[in-house]
Amino acid sequence: MIRFIFGFFGAIFSAVTLGVIAVAIAVGGVLFMYSRDLPSTEALSTYTPATISRIYSREGLIVDEFAAERRLFVPAEDIPDLVAHAFVSAEDRNFYEHGGYDPRAIAAAFYEAVQSRGRDVRGASTITQQVMKNFLLDGSRTIERKVREIILAARIEQALSKERILELYLNEIFLGQNSYGVAAAAQTYFNTNLEDLTLEQAAYLAALPQAPSNFHPVRDYDRAISRRNYVLREMFENGYIGRAEMEAAIALPLETVQGGHIEPFRGAIPPRNYFTDEIRRQLSAQYGEDEFFTGGYTVRATMDESLQDVAERALRRALERYDRNLGVWRGPSDRIDPAELTGEESWRAALADAQIARDIDGWFPAVVLDVGASSARIGIEGVEEDEDGHFIPAEDVTWARPLREDGSRGPQARVAGDLLAVGDVVHVRAMTRDGDGAFLRWTLRQVPEVQGGFMAMDVNTGRVLAMQGGFSFQQSSFNRATQATRQPGSSFKPFVFAAALDSGYSPNTIVLDAPIEVETGEGIWRPTNASNQFYGPAPLRTGIEMSRNLMTVRLAQDVGMETVARYAERFGVYDDMQPFLANSLGSQETTLYRMVAAYAMFANGGERVEPTLVDRIQDRWGNTVYRHDQRSCPDCELASLTPGYGPAIMSNRERVIDPITAYQMTSMMQGVVDRGTASSTVNLPVPAAGKTGTTNEARDVWFVGFTSTIAAGCYIGYDQPRPLGSGASGGGMCGPVFNEFMQEAIEEYGGGPFAVPQGGAFYPIDRFSGQRLPDGAQGSEVVYELFRQGEEPYFGVLSIIDGGWGMGSDLPLFGRDDTGAALEEDGQTVTTSTGEEVRVPSQTSFGTLSSGGLY
Repeated sequence: MIRFIFGFFGAIFSAVTLGVIAVAIAVGGVLFMYSRDLPSTEALSTYTPATISRIYSREGLIVDEFAAERRLFVPAEDIPDLVAHAFVSAEDRNFYEHGGYDPRAIAAAFYEAVQSRGRDVRGASTITQQVMKNFLLDGSRTIERKVREIILAARIEQALSKERILELYLNEIFLGQNSYGVAAAAQTYFNTNLEDLTLEQAAYLAALPQAPSNFHPVRDYDRAISRRNYVLREMFENGYIGRAEMEAAIALPLETVQGGHIEPFRGAIPPRNYFTDEIRRQLSAQYGEDEFFTGGYTVRATMDESLQDVAERALRRALERYDRNLGVWRGPSDRIDPAELTGEESWRAALADAQIARDIDGWFPAVVLDVGASSARIGIEGVEEDEDGHFIPAEDVTWARPLREDGSRGPQARVAGDLLAVGDVVHVRAMTRDGDGAFLRWTLRQVPEVQGGFMAMDVNTGRVLAMQGGFSFQQSSFNRATQATRQPGSSFKPFVFAAALDSGYSPNTIVLDAPIEVETGEGIWRPTNASNQFYGPAPLRTGIEMSRNLMTVRLAQDVGMETVARYAERFGVYDDMQPFLANSLGSQETTLYRMVAAYAMFANGGERVEPTLVDRIQDRWGNTVYRHDQRSCPDCELASLTPGYGPAIMSNRERVIDPITAYQMTSMMQGVVDRGTASSTVNLPVPAAGKTGTTNEARDVWFVGFTSTIAAGCYIGYDQPRPLGSGASGGGMCGPVFNEFMQEAIEEYGGGPFAVPQGGAFYPIDRFSGQRLPDGAQGSEVVYELFRQGEEPYFGVLSIIDGGWGMGSDLPLFGRDDTGAALEEDGQTVTTSTGEEVRVPSQTSFGTLSSGGLY
């Protein structure tokens, strides 16, 4: 009997032992099978998540941010205990006890699933398992993936600390609203830093990982509150908070950005503009778009925010002024179905979804609610309704004629209904009284069809201070300052004249202004001056100041277009300039960005300066990976400086042209502003220089200029080039933009006389004839020109540069003005380009004097 009993229990023991061994072998086999080809966990030790790249202003304020996944990485030591405890309570209460997976949680989940016959299935994944799923595995819901997840979780627990695992989880988890990680979510939902989260806010964030879309703080408010309160109770049960704290937090409402209770973080950031988007474009090209959008770069921009506002305002004013003068209404920006305008709530919701630019300072989106006999009632975004309502009166539409579908223009509008219909989405602006700013009425506006660009930069450092690439970035993100290639027209001429000055010419060299015929492959080219008149021989200075085309063509022919092309490429105007004679008048296209940078080299004395929108770039770890200013400052390392002296900045920049040539060109372009083609629109309190540009049929108009500190430029034209109309010119349209901007810029950056280089001397020159005058000569006809040592001007009449073409029209010599009045009554002696001396009586025309050629 005893033997039987022992045998029975021995059999049972053997069976159990064999069963355990079989199960162990089976489990081992499963683990072995699923352990093969598992991804390495080493990548987690060098985790570098995709984080936000941010652009900062000079003052250290965020002005824009770019991200594929909106994430702000927070190291473990900076994660508040409150936040860690909230997520541990919500997702894995045994996190600090288990070894990667939680057998108790797995058993409990299995038991609940059996008890409910599959109706109640809850997850049993630990935080460590979720890290494995997010980083190393896919999200498939299979037994195989679950086993692999558990194996990896056990491994990573041996390699990383609990704090490091929690850091990975809290920075990687998706929490809705394009927010990845707890720091980004704190900004998105509560516009606060992680360390400033309150208990109830931290609990709400911890409620989101399960299903962010199911706990939206507005659409799913009750469900979100319930889940938040569950987390608070779990925190209490786990001993992280007291009962009083739990009950106080549960009693609080859920106040979020999405619910309108808190101002959004993005609301403190200005709307994206052309400047920051150009940084995005350039850095994406330099580092790669994926790297820039995920690399967590800190970018210090060169933008001067106050001057950026001035640039936007000045360019918009010029574009709208031109568009308004055309008197054409091109229709609404968008339309809303009148059926959606039944009440204030409905029309505001519909207007919020309308496609219309919202980045134009002082302009408001509005929808036409009703059209009366003379006026139109409107609802305005961001403006409260009043008892009487808001209206566009009849007197505000009489400036325009509606543009019909066939392109023709209708009759001039007399009442608002002639331009507007119910459901039209338009822009309006408040008109105020000049004296006291009192509101007068709402005025109808439209985004101009004509476009343009503006840019300003520091002439010594290359720092771009302002950039505006069009009327409205939201209306058109195409940056016309950097991306639009346009014909610069006469604004290119300074590079022709600089090449001549460096080739032995002088500011008082006489160049013939007379008709030219050039044989081309497509026929004969006959360039003309803008006035269609010819003015005879004149000094180089007059050619720049009065923008004489024929003088420029003759000069380019004499210097050689290959030389001109080399100079243009040296200045960076072109990468490869074609040496065609017509290009001396700016017919080859370039960008405003290149032109302003090239002019800055005249202003700084002829040194190369590269424009930059970025001062410095740091990577996610704070290491500087780019710094623009490479100049050295030995004095900055000294303990003290001589009283009254600042530190000396040592420049290592390449020299582009001789400094005397740079000053001579600057002086000539100063004449453009003082008495030339820009004199009527540019009037600054400090010396300024520049050059206008107007292409054929005024398809593009330019002005590029500078003071001793800042270079700036503007161009205006249609995106699909077409004539701007009679009277359009660079001086008339772009000059005011430059002037308005510079008035403000001078207040901040100052300005003064242009620095005179060594190695030259000033001599008085008759600016009409180019003759040297006696020392000390004064008067409106006298200009003091800088000449190199050894190239002093001599007294007497100079030789005439004709470029190889003769003089064949009835033209007076040495006109004192554009009417062609003769220089002297008793005549003078003239030396032609062939070396012959000819006596020219008073009032002699070019019908009397000829050097041969086509005429």
